[in-house]
Amino acid sequence: MCPGNRQRPRSDDTVGTLIPGIEARLVNPSGGAVEPGEVGELHVRGPNLMRGYYHAPEATAAVIDAEGWFNTGDLARFDGDILYIAGRTKELIIRSGFNVYPPEVEAVLNEHPAVVQSAVIGRPIPGNEEVVAFVQLMPGSTATPTDLMAHAARLLAPYKRPSEIIVLETLPAASNGKTLKHRLADVARNRVIGLAVMSPV
Repeated sequence: MCPGNRQRPRSDDTVGTLIPGIEARLVNPSGGAVEPGEVGELHVRGPNLMRGYYHAPEATAAVIDAEGWFNTGDLARFDGDILYIAGRTKELIIRSGFNVYPPEVEAVLNEHPAVVQSAVIGRPIPGNEEVVAFVQLMPGSTATPTDLMAHAARLLAPYKRPSEIIVLETLPAASNGKTLKHRLADVARNRVIGLAVMSPV
């Protein structure tokens, strides 16, 4: 909700403000605090959180520390008191020393009028990681990976641009509709299906 008018819905993709009684902090990979406005791993604490996993102390200790902070596995940033989710820790792509958040790249690709949906994953290469995008196009669309690459190049910094765009008829999804990115990661590694175009950074 917007500050000062909590009854008016926000028009962006923010999570919103924290509810009373909930604490949140953002930490870097070393466990220290991030600078204001920067992305970090989201840890939360409050009376609404679980005490732990049932009969699984090791699993509990892996996500809840001695002070009660729960590691959500989300990457997030604050803009004032407004929380934005940038992605998942396990999906973070580190390309040439820069962090690439798949939702940001997916949002750009999804803006193209020919794209139904997209999914972005990281593909390990010697000494680095590259960005690979899978897209599902509108039925009858004649858009090509080259068209999509040009679209991304206009809106993304060079290190965020996909090295490869693969067009699929449909993206693999679970019964709840969530895209199965682990399957796409296998496809990207094997490079055995799809129409692709390569673009150097």
